[in-house]
Amino acid sequence: MGTVNAVGNNQVESWNSLIQGKNGIGPITLFDASAMKVQIAGEVKNLQPELFLDPREIRKLDRSILFALIAAEEAYQQSRLATADFDHDRFGVFVTSGVGGITTIYEESKKAIEKGGDRVSPHFVTNAIINLIGGHIAIKYQAKGPVLPVVTACSSGTNAIGEAYRYIKDGYLDLAFTGGAEAPLNEIGIGGFSSMRALNTTNDIHAASIPFDKRRSGFVMAEGAGVLLLEEYEHAVKRHAPILAEIIGYAANSDAYHITAPDETATGVTKCILQALKDADLTIDQIDYINPHGTSTVYNDRMETLALKNVFKEHARHISIGATKSMTGHALGAIGAIEAIICVQAMQHSIIPPTINYQEKDEDCDLDYTPNVAKQRVIRYCLSNSLGFGGHNATLVFKNPNLE
Repeated sequence: MGTVNAVGNNQVESWNSLIQGKNGIGPITLFDASAMKVQIAGEVKNLQPELFLDPREIRKLDRSILFALIAAEEAYQQSRLATADFDHDRFGVFVTSGVGGITTIYEESKKAIEKGGDRVSPHFVTNAIINLIGGHIAIKYQAKGPVLPVVTACSSGTNAIGEAYRYIKDGYLDLAFTGGAEAPLNEIGIGGFSSMRALNTTNDIHAASIPFDKRRSGFVMAEGAGVLLLEEYEHAVKRHAPILAEIIGYAANSDAYHITAPDETATGVTKCILQALKDADLTIDQIDYINPHGTSTVYNDRMETLALKNVFKEHARHISIGATKSMTGHALGAIGAIEAIICVQAMQHSIIPPTINYQEKDEDCDLDYTPNVAKQRVIRYCLSNSLGFGGHNATLVFKNPNLE
């Protein structure tokens, strides 16, 4: 696994920040946001891409691609693939994004308007289109199987992992890079989500991303990447690979309800979770931890809580929920992959990361959200939800391989 996000530039740094309840949200520094309603975000900090990439390449690449390549390298090193003998034609890439090279699109559009279309960078197209995030990874690591970015807004990262899982499970691939990368922090990215009233406009970093808290009023935009290397179980065992976790269940469906608003009956999410549990061959009382979508919007958090109660019945009150967007912010198409990594880390360390900044209980959100302080808990199976504009729902189920 590999990650770059608002609380850390690798797995270890990220996990230590999360269990300490570190808030990765702060004032926007990537551009001048002083005249905007929204002036805070979950920025990646102190990144040193020159440690991973040729400086000449860095200047050519969109920030989302940089994040993906750095996260992929961390995953690759941990996988020990460099010394392994495997079939590169059965090695795929399912790394995606919600909005792709939106910063490149914004900057080059300004250039075209101000200086004329002939002044647009020759790297514009290759930085703008989402498939080139995975394309760069495929070229670097000679992954000659399918390169398929699954673009489903804020569920993109989770869907990408799920589809890679299915390709491997169904026998088409042995290995796959999967996950998501996002770099949406610019005037048009922040402005667009702000105009549709999706973002919190409180610039108090301790009261902005507050999932399941009654004071919540919108999410906090963030950037980053999460990349996982998936491998068929026997293929991994044969080469003595480090097995961090097993993906055992996945489901995806659609609310078919509204372009942005969630269906408050929670019908779609409820069915999605049930389908994932069926795929995993688990009963509802076997889930110990859930990393929820938990965006800190009024309707989403209420609806997701209802879905969890619909699915898990009384057991819902015995499940530990850690809404880590309270620390990382919401990195759109990358966040599902970042949160998948968090699920694996939680199982490895037997620790539930907290939902920070939690103060005021909402009568409609009455489950155990692990308020403010991480807690010890042995995790046999955990679940991660992601929901996206357009009514996309996606759920992954993970198994702890050390508790068999």
